[in-house]
This record gives sequence, structure tokens and C-alpha cells, in this order.
Amino acid sequence: MKLKVTALSVLLYAGASAQNIQNNPGSNHGNKFEQLGTILPTPNMYRTASGAPGHGYWQNRADYDITAYLDEDKRNLKGSETVTYYNNSPDDLDYIWLQLDENQQSSVKNADYQNSSIIPKTTTDQHLKITELPAKDDGYGVNLEKVTDASGNPLKYTVNKTMMRIDLPKVLKKGEKFIFKINWNYNIPNRIIKGGRGGYENFSEDGNDLYTMTQWYPRMCVYSDFQGWQNHQFTGRGEFALVFGNFKVSMNVPADHIVGGTGECKNYDQVLNSDQLARYRKAENAAEPIEIVTLDEAKKAEKNHSKQRKTWNFEANDVRDFAWTSSRKFVWDGMRVTIPENNNKVMAMSFYPKEAYGLYRNYSTKAIAHTIKTYSEFTIPYPYPVAQSVEAANGMEYPMICFNFGRTEKDGTYSEGTKNGMIGVIIHEVGHNFFPMIVNSDERQWSWMDEGLNTFTEYLTEEKWDNKFPSKRGPAWTIVDYMKLPKDQLEPIMTNSENIVQFGPNAYSKPATGLNILRETIMGRELFDKAFKTYAKRWAFKHPEPADFFRTMEDASGEDLDWFWRGWFYGTDPVDIAIDKVTVATPDLDAVPVVKEETYNVEKPLQNEFEDISKIRNREDKNITFDVEKDKSLQDFYYRYDRGQEKVDTNRTYTLKKEENTALDSKDKSKFKSITAYQVDFVNKGGLVMPIILEFTFEDGTKLRDKSSAQIWRLNEQKVSKTFYFDKKLKSIQLDPMRETADIDTSNNFWSNDGSSSPTSKFQLFKQKQNGPVRGGSNGKVNPMQAAGKKS
Repeated sequence: MKLKVTALSVLLYAGASAQNIQNNPGSNHGNKFEQLGTILPTPNMYRTASGAPGHGYWQNRADYDITAYLDEDKRNLKGSETVTYYNNSPDDLDYIWLQLDENQQSSVKNADYQNSSIIPKTTTDQHLKITELPAKDDGYGVNLEKVTDASGNPLKYTVNKTMMRIDLPKVLKKGEKFIFKINWNYNIPNRIIKGGRGGYENFSEDGNDLYTMTQWYPRMCVYSDFQGWQNHQFTGRGEFALVFGNFKVSMNVPADHIVGGTGECKNYDQVLNSDQLARYRKAENAAEPIEIVTLDEAKKAEKNHSKQRKTWNFEANDVRDFAWTSSRKFVWDGMRVTIPENNNKVMAMSFYPKEAYGLYRNYSTKAIAHTIKTYSEFTIPYPYPVAQSVEAANGMEYPMICFNFGRTEKDGTYSEGTKNGMIGVIIHEVGHNFFPMIVNSDERQWSWMDEGLNTFTEYLTEEKWDNKFPSKRGPAWTIVDYMKLPKDQLEPIMTNSENIVQFGPNAYSKPATGLNILRETIMGRELFDKAFKTYAKRWAFKHPEPADFFRTMEDASGEDLDWFWRGWFYGTDPVDIAIDKVTVATPDLDAVPVVKEETYNVEKPLQNEFEDISKIRNREDKNITFDVEKDKSLQDFYYRYDRGQEKVDTNRTYTLKKEENTALDSKDKSKFKSITAYQVDFVNKGGLVMPIILEFTFEDGTKLRDKSSAQIWRLNEQKVSKTFYFDKKLKSIQLDPMRETADIDTSNNFWSNDGSSSPTSKFQLFKQKQNGPVRGGSNGKVNPMQAAGKKS
């Protein structure tokens, strides 16, 4: 191999030049760097090409006035709601859709999205049931008692599994509202046995229940510009698409229950005793959590099941949902948190049974405070007045309230894994206030848009909680085991929520990891953070779609990321870049420049070898005149030469001597005598392109780093080479030393100079000669005008 280095003045000792190792780089060009184009929806007046809401953007809303009665003895919830639905769309609506999510718990009303099943190796008596065909009604699901308009007139409706359609008595036009009422009840399931997000948990030792009331009321579906009605069935997997609105909710519960819910309670003075109310007022301005309901009070309440009733009144504005919890087992603490970006004073509060006291009392409320402050830094300032965490042996999120786990052993001890898991899930679920409670994406269709973005921001928040926090999702190396699975076990992130096999990695881990790679490796923190914050600001309290996110990240950063979305989100290829070969060469400092004698002929007229049909027809067309024929000032030597009017001997030959470079002098030789060239050949074995990050270790123990952007692969997606010139000997090369690209095979990422890689060739090194005037014509021919001795 011979390399010729010119321009000594710009040769850097640790400099590099990228070159393609194939003569025809286009032969391996695929579509990895092509624009997404028609894969994304066409921009319009509602959603712009920049990723921002358009000037015609709209969304409907729904306000709720709800009363609920919790019958603890029967474990039944009875409700009545008045819904005011606002049609802000440009469309006329003659029916509306609502969600009856509790029907998913029913044996006969559920969405009937069954999965393949096999005989288990082990099971329990609670899960082993005799197969009944047809299935019998187990008594769960929503029982509709009455559906009327505001005046009490019955409305026609149809229930399709977990969805309910109400036919409107007249068309609902743009700008109009429709008020209707629904009375319903349902038997509350044991969620520990039946699963699901809402229900009750029974504590057999003291005989008390802890209720998590979620998806508990008929909720409006989203009607949007991009889909119309989002009325896909609730299967228990893909979560929710909901409209914003204002809520007034009254919950009638046993008098000894403590209630937490979305929004602010408006009658603490009626439901708390004087000591509890005083503690609450103190907690409103406390910098450390204060127990509002103490551990002793909770233990005492467990023993006395009151038959009296109390009604708790809550209000919440600009939220997409309402959830609540109720139990006499709760310890309740709180503190004030101020969000610096908007000076919002937030009440952070935690509710937990005594079984979780040893962990929740120390960590939960402080983790809430840390979460809403950190998310506010990376997205938008937290806008709500309350943020709450409830220990309920699960993990699920709703506006201003979430349900988490974190119980100690009976002796009060806990493992480090339990503690870290609790902190992680609190951060994650509280973080969901931002995605999707505020940036209100469609979870039913795209789980990654809330779970993935939230898991990524969770990782940033965990890092600011404790730099040694053992995060399981976010760092690139943590996704490798998933990415190296066989292709038939993988699916793109851009897969509907119901159809994902590996739900955790696909909806949570892979998108979170992708965003972290963008931030740390591809875009850099400053660019990424600005773009990510722009997305959150643009789509706060709105309904974004994937294209809005992709476009905003590019629009706000000035980075073309279509290659990344195409590969990481739409594809299943892993990253596996290998060091294929390292070629070592040294300069030939004594090379003698060659003086070349080259023979040239006179250039023939530059005319096309074939006259196409257009030229012929243009000459035949009497209506077409040619400027060069009419204007004699345009008829120069070459005009006449092309037409045979100027004669030049095209067979005559000319001999020219050429010396492009000169030999190095002694000073140059001394300067470059220690230079060694290293050509590193890379192979893209995995398919997914990524930046090439190298760490060079030299024989003297020093190290250097180099990073080439992913665009190095744009002309050849399979193989590329980079050549480096160093003035000291390399000991080893490590590809992706910090494991930041999710490379699935690190065994091919290392090269060591073990002695077998001594220089195998030399490259000639000269001092570049300044270029003189160009002699001769193009293609190795002599200029005809010079040969004819003409000047014009």
C-alpha cells in the first residue's frame, strides 16, 4: 500500500483523515441516511413540519362533576357524574365515545384480547379455575344504571366491550357543548389476585383494605385531528388517551378512612381532626416531611372500623384524569416544595400503611420533591399544586397522584434492592406527571411516547439523586442483552402497544437508551437539552404524535436525525461495529520525486458523440433561432473550431515535464522521522450505524480519544476506514471505550500491537510544490487554442 501525504504544513501528528476502503463506495449504499419522507404524516395546519402545533391546532375538552360512594362492606363503588363535553373541532359530531375501563376486569365484558396459554409448571389455588364454556359472568365490570341528558331525558347508547357510544339527540357543532349524566356502579376487584391497576388490597392480619380507585368512572375518549375517535379497546396493556378538563369530585367513605386524590382537597377542616389539621397547616410551609396522620393514629384506626361516613371534596383543573385512594391504614406526611422556574409552591405528600413506614417515612416525600424539581429543569416547570405518592404494592401513575411499592420486612429491615427499587419507581411514577399527564400523548397507540421519554428523564433524575444509583434503564450498556436477541424476538419501537412481545425493553428501555445516546454521544448535552425542553414546552397540555417529537428534536437542534429515528425507532438492527484490520506504515523520507514526461495530443472539438432527437428537431424547427448564430460576438475560436472553420493538427503531439513535489530537506526529515501511519478498517456487522469512538493507548502510557460522527458511514454503510498519523508508537486501540453506543459484541472492539503488527509498508513523503499555471486541457489533452497560436 502506498500513501502520499502532501501539504506538510497541515499534517497533524494526531490528525486523521477518513477514507472509504472501496473503489466504488456507492456499491454498498443503502437507505440508512435517507430522509423519513413519506413515513411521517404530511404536515398541515394542525401540525407543522417543524414539529410544533399549527395555527389551526385544536383539541376537545371535558369537565366532570362526580360523586362517589365507597361501600367497604360490599366492596362496591357507586358513582354519578355530570360531564360537559366541548367540541372545539371543525367537525360536526353526531355521537361521542366513552371508556368503560373496568369492563376489562369482567369475564364477559372484557376486550377479549387473548394470549396463547400453556400448562404451567406451578400455579396457586387462586389462579386455577375450572374452564367454563361459555364463560360465566363473574360479577365484575361496569353496571350502567342511567344515561341521560342534562334534563334527565334518556340517551341511546351502545356498549362495545370496554367502549361506550352515546348517540346525541342532535348534531354537536363546532364551538358547542353537550352536557350528560351517567349513574353507574361496579364491584371492586381484589387487584392482588385479579391484577390490574385499580381495586383493593386486603391485609389479613388486621382485616383492613387499601383502595386504589383508578379508571373508576366513565371517561371521555379523545377525538383528534390525526385519528378521529381513539376508541381502541382497553386490553389491560396499552394505557390511556384522555382529554383535559376540570374536575370536581366528592368521595363518601368510612369516617376513619384517609383519602388522597388528584388535585386539592377543599374541606380538610371538615374531615380532619384539629390535631391533624394543625399538622397539615404546618406541613404546608415545612422544608422536611411532617406527619399529618401519625403512625400511632394509623395503628389505632386499624382496630376500629367506623360505621360513620365522611365526604371528601376535591378539585383539579387542567388534568386529563382523576384517581384517588382510601384506607384507614394510612400514615400521611407532607412538605412544601418550591419550583424555582415558576415559583410554584407544591404540596408533596405520601400515604402509606405501617408495613411501609420504615422506607416511606424516610424517602418517599423527598423523592417526590426531587423528582418534580429535576423534571422541571429538563422539561417545563411543574404547574400543579400537589404531587403525591401512595404505597400500594404496585406502580401506576395519574395526575398529581401515583401508586408505588416499598415495604419493609416485618422486623423493619429492608434490602438495598428494595430501597433502590422503591426510589426508582417513585421517581418514575411521579415523573409521569410530565409524560403523559401534561405532554399528553396517546398511550393506547404508542407506549414509548410516555414510558420511554419518562424512563429517560427518570434516569437523569436518578443520577441527580445519587451518582451511584444503580439505574437499570438509560445507560447504553444496559440495553445490550435485549438488542442481541434473535431478530424474530425483536420488534421496532414504532409498534402498537398491544402487539409488543418484549414490552419492558421495547416501550421503556430502548427508547430511553436511544435518547441518552442522542444526548451523550450524538447531539451533546446542550443541544439535546434545548431541543427536548422545546418539545415539552410546545406540547404541554396538548396531544403530540411521534412525528411531532421527531421533527421538533431536529428543528430545535439543527441536527438531521432521520438516520437515527429510522434505525433505532423503526428498525431492529443492533449496533455491532468491529475493528476489522489495522495496517501500519512508516514514511519513506528519502523518496526521490519523479519527473514525469507526459505526451499530449491536441483536444478534438467538444461535441457529443451522438446527436439526440431534440437537437435534430430543434434545427428543423424554423421557429427556433440560436443566439450564437445571430450574434457574431459569440462566435469565438471554438465556435469556428467546432464547425471546421479553424484548422488544428489534432495528430500533433506535445511532450511536457511535470514535477509536482520536491524532496524533503534535513529539517523536514528530522521533523517527521518518528511518524507512523495507522489505517483502521471498520466493519458494520450489526447494521445500525453509530459514531466511531476510539481510545488510543501509546507505549508511553498516554491516551488520546477520537470520535467520528455516524455520517462517516453515509457513502458505505458496511465498511469504512480511518487513517491516523502519530509521532509515537501505538500500543492498542479500543473502540467505544465507554460502552456508549450499545455495541452488542465488544470482543471485536480491540486491537493490540503485540509485535505482529510491525510496519508492513511505507508511504512516500514529499514537500508539496506550489502549483503553477495549469498547462494542457482537460482529459490529458492540449488546449487547441494554444496549439493554433490564437488568442481569440
